[in-house]
Parts: sequence; structure tokens; C-alpha cells
Amino acid sequence: MIKLIRLSSEPVLMPKKEKSWEASAVFNCAAVYERGLVHLVYRATDTPSNSKDYISRLGYAVSADGVHFNRLEEPILTNDAGQEARGAEDPRIVKIEDVFHMLYTGYSGGDYRICRAESQNLIHWERKGIVLHEQNKDASLFPEKINGKYVLVHRRAPDIWIAWSDDLVSWTNHTVLLNMLTGSAWENKKIGLAGPPVKTDIGWLLIYHGVSQQGVYSLGAALLGLSDPSMVIARQREPILAPELPWEVHGHVPNVVFSCGQAVIGDRILIYYGGADTVIGAAELNFNGIRFD
Repeated sequence: MIKLIRLSSEPVLMPKKEKSWEASAVFNCAAVYERGLVHLVYRATDTPSNSKDYISRLGYAVSADGVHFNRLEEPILTNDAGQEARGAEDPRIVKIEDVFHMLYTGYSGGDYRICRAESQNLIHWERKGIVLHEQNKDASLFPEKINGKYVLVHRRAPDIWIAWSDDLVSWTNHTVLLNMLTGSAWENKKIGLAGPPVKTDIGWLLIYHGVSQQGVYSLGAALLGLSDPSMVIARQREPILAPELPWEVHGHVPNVVFSCGQAVIGDRILIYYGGADTVIGAAELNFNGIRFD
């Protein structure tokens, strides 16, 4: 059974109280391994994410060992008029043909949409606008084209969906990828994508979050077909990570481990996750440990 191993019993990134834009929380980050470094693009809020007036901004942090991070003093993406009036949330990043594509949730204060931005260096981003004109979130592109098409994972509650595109603008063939398991104790309210799918020799590893009827967020895993990622090869019935440590159990939103990204370093997959919507933790999975019974 797949189980994540925490890299530290303490968070790897915490809010900076002296910085107003990230004074309350840092959490739910994209992760990329590029040029020997782990890069995080993380969500930060000025007030708790369960308050009525928070603003989400995206910050940048970098590490040589995946545990100890340095960060920029100012956000790399802040709130904008219209769909992003309350900010950008929960980024997920892939690199396709030398371009970094970030999907994130644009929150207006009234509704939320999947939005996209592009970058060459992970710090300077060009907004490309709304991806799907519907209330939707928990989205990522696959890190490569499959059969000549871009592939999108998104969430129409309570399930995870998949769609296809020739141009990153028009998305077709929307189908359910993973159903919520009503008989499960840990994912019987809704499910959604964690980080972008990871390519392995046996299939695409899909890490996702599940929410219980009690509001506990845990992480699970499934395996998708390499040439047809709409085919689910296997799915683990037990979570791969559940909130246990004090900072995962207690925070602005209690009992939450929520991932938006992982860094692949050789045989290691470093999964970064928000703990209780307040801090960022890290856990590890080895490629040799990917076994579905």
C-alpha cells in the first residue's frame, strides 16, 4: 500500500507575520524541480482563509534540498480586477515545450473559475485568462501532450473530470475520470486533484484529495493509462496521507492536508501540501514504492 513519508515533523514554510500579504497563512503550493532546485509557487493570505475578506496572492520560494527554503519578499502574482478580485488560489504548474503553464483558481468573491498563466522562469507570469467558463477548480494540465492533444484534469463536484484540447482554449470530451466513493470513510463528500499527474513506467500517477463527511481532507492515489489517461488502471482504497500532526489538525481550517504539487527528483517524488490552510509541509514517495494491489 502506498504511504507518504513526511520529510519533517515541522512545516517547511510558515507565514511571515511582518509581511502583510502573507501574515496569516502560506499553503497550497505548486512545486517544480528545475535546474537542480525545488521551486514553490505558494498561496498566501493576509487574513485567515476562512474569513470573509482575505486576499490570496502567490509567492515564490526556492530550495537546494527541498526542505529549507528562501523566498522573495514580494508576491509574484497579486489580485486583479474582475475574476481575480480576491486573488489567485491553489496553483498547479507543468512545463510543456519549455513553457511553464500554471492553472489556478481565480476568485472574485462571488464565484471561482480556472485561470491560466504562462512563464519562462517561474517568477514573471503572463495571465492568459479563464480556462472554463463555469464554477470549477482543482485543475491541472498533464505535463506533456498525449496523442497530440493537451489534457486537462478538473473538478466538477463531487468528482474529478478529464478533457482534451488542440489549442488550450477550446476543451472537449469532458468525462468523469474518478468518481467520489460514497462507501469510503475518507472520500465520501467530494474529491479533487492534488498535483499534476506524474509519469511512471506503469502509468500516470494521480494524487488527489478526498473529503469526508466530517470535513477531513486526506490524500489518495490512482493510476491512469499512459496512452489513454481517461482509463483508470488502479486506485488505492486507503489514503496515502491523512492529517495527524498538530499543524495539520489545528489551523485556520482544521484537519486538512491539501497538495497542489510535487517535485520529481530522480527516483524521489517530493509532495508539498498545505497543513490546515496555514502552513506548508512536505512528504516523500519513491518510484519503487508505487504499488497498487
